[in-house]
Parts: sequence; structure tokens; C-alpha cells
Amino acid sequence: MDRILTIIDKEWAEVFKNRIVLFTIGFMPLIFTILPLAILFFSRGESVGNTDVADLPPSFRAACGSIAPADCLQIFLINQFLILFMMMPLIIPVAIAAYSIVGEKTTRSLEPLLATPITTVELLAAKSLAAAIPAIVATWACFIIFVVAAPFVGAKPVVVASIFSPVWLVAVFVAGPLMAIMAVNFAVIISSRINDPRVAEQVAAVIIVPLLGMLFGQLAGVIVLNVQFMLAAVSVILIVDVGLIYLGARLFQRETILTKWK
Repeated sequence: MDRILTIIDKEWAEVFKNRIVLFTIGFMPLIFTILPLAILFFSRGESVGNTDVADLPPSFRAACGSIAPADCLQIFLINQFLILFMMMPLIIPVAIAAYSIVGEKTTRSLEPLLATPITTVELLAAKSLAAAIPAIVATWACFIIFVVAAPFVGAKPVVVASIFSPVWLVAVFVAGPLMAIMAVNFAVIISSRINDPRVAEQVAAVIIVPLLGMLFGQLAGVIVLNVQFMLAAVSVILIVDVGLIYLGARLFQRETILTKWK
């Protein structure tokens, strides 16, 4: 465990010097948080007093019940932004993990690291944690900021309470970390096979495509983000995580990296 923590400290000391990584971890999550807050502000009760629940998708009307139309509209709108909080733990680790191995290749610091007694499992675990932890912390921090700021931009208590629904909590606190692990391991696999950091990051970004498909499906009304869907998604992501961890350990050949990369 001490060796894993040592590598994590080393990773953070090197990676956080990269301005692109700092931008991805700091600025982008704030933008993703500000967007739904802006929607709440411009859709507050006074602005949409004439809203009719009939204007909302049929799949969402039943959930409104006795909630005022303006509040129901806000709940519907912020639910569309749930995908953004699920996207953070996918995007942030890619920038860190894709750089982690390729960056050490270019600086020639990977050779002495691979020559140490550290096992492949310990090395991959350390690099994965170094990329996943900032993503998870940034996502949870932005979620807290969103919840705290929501009442100040016009969200009523019933709207704020909807953010604490099982769908949001499972998405942010369960699916989010699992997707961070998925993104990290996919990016580590890519970065261990490619010698250019930019190419590695671009290829690893493909992992975001399924979530974009979920976003477009939600906007089109084809996908409804309910508890059943989230639990099914968590189960699929968990299986993918296990597969990627196994594949990453199999594909990461330290001897090949030491002798054949240029």
C-alpha cells in the first residue's frame, strides 16, 4: 500500500503541472454546474407562471402529481442536466490517465519506475486511483455546490428535494465512481499502447460516446432516467469495470514497454 501511495503522490505532483489537466479538473466541472443553475434561474416561478403540465412529456406528467406546473417544469429541466454530473467522472480521468503512462514515456521516467520491484497490479492500481480520485472529488464537490446554490437561484424546496431523489443519488454517488474507474482503466489501456499523449487522450475520449447517446436518447424521450434504468446501468458499468481491469492487466506488458517503445 505504501508503494501505491508513493506513486499516487508522484502522479499528482507531475500531472497537476499540466495546464490542460488543471482546466479539465477545475474549470469544466464548474461550467457543468453553472449551466443547470442558470436554467433554474431563468425558469423560476415568476418567469413561467403560465406553464401547463400538458406541455411536458407524457412520461414525466404522472410524476408531477400535485406539484405546481412551474416547479414541475424546473424538476424536468434539471433532470436533463443529470447527464452532466455523470459526464464529469468520465471526462476528468481521461485527461489524467491518458497522460499518466504516455507522459512518462516522453520524459523517460517510466523506465526506472518499471524497473523497480513494484508489481503491475500495484502500478496500474496507483495510476488508476491517481486519476479517479480527483474526478470523483470534483464531481461530488460540484454536486454539493449545485444543491447549496439551487435555492438562491429560484429553486423551491420541492425542486431541491427532487435533487435528492434515488435517481440523482445513485447517479452521482454510485454510477459516477464506477464510471470514473471505467474511464481510467480504458485510458490506461490506450496510453500503454500509444506513444503520443494527445493521441492517447483523443482515443480515450471515445469512452464518452455511450453517455452522449444516453443524453440524446433522454432529450428525444426514448430513455427515461428512473431508478430501474440507473440500477441496470450500474450493473452494466460494474461488469465493464471488471472486464477492463482484467484486460488492462493482461495488455500492460512492462517488458515490451521498456524495450520497444520509441
